[in-house]
Amino acid sequence: MLDPLKHECGIALVRLLKPLSYYKEKYGTYLYGLNKLMLLMEKQHNRGQEGAGLSCVKLHAQPAEEYIYRERALGTGAIQEIFGKVQKTISETPYQDKDSEWVEKHLPFVGEVYMGHLRYSTTDKQGLSYVHPFLRRSNWRSQNLLLCGNFTMTNVDELFNYVVAQGQHPRYYADTFIILEQLGYALDMENRRLGDMYREEGHTGVINNLIEDNLDIAGILRRESAIWDGGYVMCGQIGSGDMFAMRDPHGIRPAFYYRNDEIVVVASERPVIQTAMNIGIEEVYELSPGESIIITKNGEVTFEQILEPAKNEACSFERIYFSRGSDYDIYNERKMLGKQLTDAILKSIDYDLTHTVFSFIPNTSEVAYYGMVEGMTEHLIAEKIRLIKSGRNKLSEEELYRILKMHIRTEKVAIKDIKLRTFISETNTRNDLAAHVYDITYGTITPYVDNLVIIDDSIVRGTTLKQSILKILSRLHPKKIVIVSSSPQVLYPDFYGIDMSNMDEFIAFRATVELLKERGMESLIDDVYAKSIAQRNLPKEEIVNYVQEIYAPFTMEEISAKISEMLTEDIECPVDIVYQSIEGLHRAIPNHPGDWYFSGNYPTAGGNRLVNEAFIRYVEKRNAAKQK
Repeated sequence: MLDPLKHECGIALVRLLKPLSYYKEKYGTYLYGLNKLMLLMEKQHNRGQEGAGLSCVKLHAQPAEEYIYRERALGTGAIQEIFGKVQKTISETPYQDKDSEWVEKHLPFVGEVYMGHLRYSTTDKQGLSYVHPFLRRSNWRSQNLLLCGNFTMTNVDELFNYVVAQGQHPRYYADTFIILEQLGYALDMENRRLGDMYREEGHTGVINNLIEDNLDIAGILRRESAIWDGGYVMCGQIGSGDMFAMRDPHGIRPAFYYRNDEIVVVASERPVIQTAMNIGIEEVYELSPGESIIITKNGEVTFEQILEPAKNEACSFERIYFSRGSDYDIYNERKMLGKQLTDAILKSIDYDLTHTVFSFIPNTSEVAYYGMVEGMTEHLIAEKIRLIKSGRNKLSEEELYRILKMHIRTEKVAIKDIKLRTFISETNTRNDLAAHVYDITYGTITPYVDNLVIIDDSIVRGTTLKQSILKILSRLHPKKIVIVSSSPQVLYPDFYGIDMSNMDEFIAFRATVELLKERGMESLIDDVYAKSIAQRNLPKEEIVNYVQEIYAPFTMEEISAKISEMLTEDIECPVDIVYQSIEGLHRAIPNHPGDWYFSGNYPTAGGNRLVNEAFIRYVEKRNAAKQK
């Protein structure tokens, strides 16, 4: 992707099911669980480069002994930093010749219940206090709650009002803080319920163990998640040792797990579990929509259907760009995205494969590039068969050689160069430096003769395409440049964990506005604004996505043509932009149909409300600019 997007976070859970002595004897270390957590997090570093955190709960700590450990850090090196600090803390306490009872009592961060998180902020909320896991402390072990997740809620206002109505006073207006308090209060009430019940039954003295052994985690999640609107994988640890992970009912955000008699692990990506545990694809399972995996303090593993599964809206962008391409299915899906653009690309180059070079934007589009080349190769084979059949036995050896020699010309044309620091303040100079983020391989095409086809996984904002890649590619003087997007046009904001919430960020939206102006239809913007304002105070379930009306008058091809025009004002050669169709997207990725970025069909009511709010902000910002 030319303009990288921050996106959903990554989670990693590890629960050891045997005593620590077992892992020392079998694997030679008490740090088995901690090492697995580090590997799961390192292999998901693509999911969060702004911060990372980990937490550990010890099961057998005695009063006056710490049993919850947490470490968090900011920055691209956060994973190394937090594990470096943990390792330093551990190394300060010699333990190699100690037994498990001593380790359990004295060694920090060595326990049975682990949780890790990688953060990508999709809001303007920054700082260590926003890095997961979050912690709600109590002097009662079973009322301590650690929370982390890969989630964004679209109804923060409702959640806020809900906890305030309970008498709480949240210190921050952010979904993670509010959900921590919501679940924490519910956990308090569950402890109180069990305590009252056991006292009424005649139990006397300290009844903490009874409470800890009988917490109804599934019941808490059922009651509290009923008002959640968003895409999420919610994960938690309780100080007494229970642990859970829950997926939203539409399956928007991903969660995978593996279990045997030694360990349970949960992560956002399937291949990282395969690598960390050295297992086959058939041993990793996906958490179902609305389902929760719950591991009790006693090591009992259960799966509970917390919310009824809703329509499958698993995120397609996850497959196109965000997830690791090493996943078996994702790799093949990305290849298919490239391959099925064959006909559209051939049409754009007038079927002239002899004078066309194919390449890609490094690095996430490389797999789609392989699929594109595969599609072109299949077309060329069919063309060779046609030529040979049409010549029958009349082809000379030279003509036959020429046909057989025909091949798809592939080159690594675009190179991602150093990350230039544009510290010079003058705009012109800064833009000139930005244009050199990419470089080219000179001599790869014949100037003014060859077409150049470049595939990218998506074109969202178009900024780098205009300021850098097209300018640098044009230096090769191709006859024509064809930019191919393996995903459809991004027309709508996301509100489930990706940092695109402003309408005017999207080149496709800006192109559509220009088309409305050109055709004297700009009043449609004011009409949609009025409709959006009129329903502003309705319950979210009654709100309609009127922003879809902005795009209705135009075809995808018309919008693409306008995008090309807007991005190529300073480019001498012709430029085509070829997008994947939504139908093609679903053919390539049939099991992840969530396409609201492209269609505006949001999976939850909160999405419809927020897209209207995003459009209202756009219009009011535009109107304010006009008045200046």
